Amino acid sequence: MPKLKTSHFALFCAFSALTFAVPVSAQSVVGSGVPASTVPNSAERPIAFAEQAPDNAGLVILMESAELPNIPALSAAERGAVEAAIASAEFKGETGSNLKLRGIGGRPLIMLAGAAKSDDEGPDWKSAAGSAVQKLMDDDAELALVGPTDANAMADAALGLDLGQYRFDRYQTDVETVPAKQRVTFVGTAASAAQALWDSRHKHLADSVKLTRDLQSEPASALYPQSFVDRVSAEFKGVPNIRIEILDEAAMRKMNMGAIVGVGQGSPRGSRMMVVTYTGGSGAALALAGKGITFDTGGISIKPNKGMWAMKADMSGAAAVMGATLSLAKSRAPVNVVAVAALAENMPGANAQRPGDVVRTYGGKTIEILSTDAEGRLVLADAVQYVADRYKPFALVDVATLTGSVGRAVGNQYAGLFAREDAIADRMLKAAKDSGERLWRLPLHPAYAKAIRSDIADVKNSGVTDAPGASAGAHFIGYFVDESLPWAHLDIAGVDWNNSTKPLTPKGASGFGVRLLDQLARDWTAK
Repeated sequence: MPKLKTSHFALFCAFSALTFAVPVSAQSVVGSGVPASTVPNSAERPIAFAEQAPDNAGLVILMESAELPNIPALSAAERGAVEAAIASAEFKGETGSNLKLRGIGGRPLIMLAGAAKSDDEGPDWKSAAGSAVQKLMDDDAELALVGPTDANAMADAALGLDLGQYRFDRYQTDVETVPAKQRVTFVGTAASAAQALWDSRHKHLADSVKLTRDLQSEPASALYPQSFVDRVSAEFKGVPNIRIEILDEAAMRKMNMGAIVGVGQGSPRGSRMMVVTYTGGSGAALALAGKGITFDTGGISIKPNKGMWAMKADMSGAAAVMGATLSLAKSRAPVNVVAVAALAENMPGANAQRPGDVVRTYGGKTIEILSTDAEGRLVLADAVQYVADRYKPFALVDVATLTGSVGRAVGNQYAGLFAREDAIADRMLKAAKDSGERLWRLPLHPAYAKAIRSDIADVKNSGVTDAPGASAGAHFIGYFVDESLPWAHLDIAGVDWNNSTKPLTPKGASGFGVRLLDQLARDWTAK
């Protein structure tokens, strides 16, 4: 009898060891520990420049009107057939319009792509080329693109095509038709000069936009604060005149960055602040600060499930400032820039901050947390104070997917622009026009500044009923930026993600802000 009891006890101990060993081991792994993909996106069409079109290539003709330009690659008979098709289809050459033709001569296809804009500001070569390549994603043929004649126009068309052909397909395993990857050659007498422009600037800009889109598109299981740091650091490896500083949670706590650490305290993935300095010119740097919430559940103030998947792109501001800096550095622009990514994952864990908490920021100012779902302004509060204090920039621009209200105010065609000074706003709007990434200025009224004041702390992060949401968010960030420092705030929540395809931005992540900030930094340097 005693022997039987001993056996039962031994079996119980062995069973207990088996049942408890697996959970203890599993808890040591954050996430599943199994990568969803180990391959890159599918190969895109490489870009080349030449004075003559390859004989067997499909021909893409960019047109400024219904009149067919002089195309040496077309014989007289082929030209006549194309002109007849233009007349029959009543093709006008308007931006975004396309006409695909087959069976003319020995070429696999001829496509006409409209570049004419209605505002008489000249042809839009970028959109024409981007739209054309999207229509030819499944055409397994080498392409020759003709129409633009000068070097700038040819390089612009190449930029548009490269942006338009972007895809994020590394997680798709059952695709029957792989997108075309045959070369596209831009043809014209200015091919050598266009190649030089492409190699020196346009290619780096396109690659940086595509990196930004990759970062936006990655699921939060793959992209979190530390992996963002690792991915971006790898892109800067070997690039001249770059210095990278990484602050982990321990370092940020020592500097009293309670706002950013507080946002991430409910997640097992620690918050990070990444600062990249590019020194290509002289004088003080332009500072770019980006919101980097790698996933936003809303925390304790949890969001509804509908649409929450899109919160993987709540780090779009951080991706944009890093993408712009990479473009400037790789093209060796004669400017100085310091970019900071404020990175955190906002999760409702057992240690998550609560509504009603008060946090202290880098500069000593305090914030009352009324909603844990107003977290982007919190990470930026520490970021803008830190970069202004440590790096002494001559101006500061922050970029954030901050509020849903900005999309309701200006839709999905513009990002919201906030600036204290007209001269700063005008500078931002000019860069927006030149880059093709649109901004619309919204008000920073003094009355809205009063609305963010807290009863028990300096300011509150939510619960503002006397100010529009986007303006309240801008005033909140502005509270942490000294009034002597030129500053602009970009709310990109309406433009970071496309629900439908556009010529330069296929459906999905837009990479908004890279082209704009690249242009701004080239135009705006310390005096």
